[in-house]
Formats: sequence, C-alpha cells, structure tokens
Amino acid sequence: MTGSHPLDVLFDAAAAGSEVEIPEGWGQGRAVYGGLVAGTLQAHALGAFDLEPDALRATTTSFVAPTECGPARLEAVLLRRGSSATQTEVKLWQRDSRSGEETVRSVQLSAYGADRESSVDLAPAPPRHTIPDPDPLMVVPVVPGITPEFFAKVQLRPAHGRFPFSGSTTGDMAGFMRLTETPRALALPHFIALVDAWPPAPGQLLRSPAAMSTLTWTLEMLTLPTGPADQHWWYEVDTDAAHNGYAHTHAHVFTRDGAPVAISRQTITIFG
Repeated sequence: MTGSHPLDVLFDAAAAGSEVEIPEGWGQGRAVYGGLVAGTLQAHALGAFDLEPDALRATTTSFVAPTECGPARLEAVLLRRGSSATQTEVKLWQRDSRSGEETVRSVQLSAYGADRESSVDLAPAPPRHTIPDPDPLMVVPVVPGITPEFFAKVQLRPAHGRFPFSGSTTGDMAGFMRLTETPRALALPHFIALVDAWPPAPGQLLRSPAAMSTLTWTLEMLTLPTGPADQHWWYEVDTDAAHNGYAHTHAHVFTRDGAPVAISRQTITIFG
C-alpha cells in the first residue's frame, strides 16, 4: 500500500498530466484490458478539471482501436460546466508502430452532477440472488494462453452462470470480484477498472472459442464506492439480446451487504 501498485502509478500520472505509460501485464487478446483504459481516462478527467469523484453520474467509453502497452497521450475537453452539471470528453492517443501516425484508441464521455432537491426518491432494486460468502467459491484460475493475461490482476469468484464457450442456454451470470493486489485505496478509477473484469456474459452461449470485444461500455454510478481496497464486490449481469454478431448486456454491482453501487451496460462484438 505504498503507491507502487501499477494502477496507483498509472492513475496518479493520468490525474497529473497528459503523458502516461500503459503498463505490461494487463493484456486482453491483442489489446490492453478495457477496464484499465477506462479508469485511466476517468482519472485524467477528474484531475484535469478538478472534479469530485462522487459527482460522476455516468461515463461511456468507446474502444475505437486496441490500446497497447507503452506511451500514450491523453487529451481532455471540457464540453460544458454548468451550475450543477459538467460534461467532459477524454481521448487516448497512441502512435502506430508501423505508420508512425498518432491515432485515437479510446474515447470517454462523462457526465457529473451535483446533488439537487427532488420529490422523486426511488430506491435501486436489490440483488436478485442471495449474496453468498465469497471464501468457499472457486477463484477463476490463470491459465497462460487460455485466460486473458490481466486475470492475474483480478480475482473473480463465479457463483452463477457458466464459463465462456460452454454452450449455455442463458447469458446471465453472477459472482464476486476484487483486485488481486491491494492498491493504496479503492478510488473511483480503480473501481471503474475492476467492474469491467468479467468476461462478456454472452460468451457462455457459444459452443466453441471465438473472439469477443466490447464496443461501448456505459457505467452509471448510484453512489461513490467506499470501504477497504481489498473488499469483494458482488456482480450480477443479464444478457438482454444477442444477434447479428452483437450482444447487449446490463449488470448491477453491489457491496457484500447488498447495497447498490453501479449499473454497467455493454455492447459487445462477437466474432463467431
């Protein structure tokens, strides 16, 4: 907890300036793990415009092209700062090793809003499943050449659903997640990085291995995540539709006590 965790180093650099170094060890196919990219973009927006993390209402990340390990440049634009709402755009640029041209790899749009008085007060839905004790649940193993490289950085404990490419009849799943190595603190960018850790839920509908990638990801924050940096978070995801090579999912994130924290929505490309 000295600040040497790779996420601490990366997010501190993103908050302080526009030049960052995407670390090794977070691979996901031919790209860097999308959660790490989204967390980096959010850290830069928070730092560039001195925003409060608990004001984030929603953030949408488009993965335009694969982000790679190595140098990257962040570019932030303040789209609007109103009396209560602020909207930002952050792009991640990297130089193509073959053409030498700098290209956009990811774009993130975020909306922040201060609390306001309202007559509407509807509590979020509770978990659909009874949240179990995480300790008896199996941790998804790291299998070089089979599981994504970044699985060594996160700890996933499935409780419902099946593994990818298992020919399941459902695209729903649930389980616990946390970072394998404890960071200095679980700040908002760390939480964003963690939420994307689960493999695409519709992958379990496939009967044989096929590539999948997230096209867009929207995370809606119900409250600021707080508590110990090594805590488990409960994740429930439903596949809403899957056809024509694309799938659409929505997920809810809760504390171990069942308190709602975030809603995650993805559009997923399926190459098979």
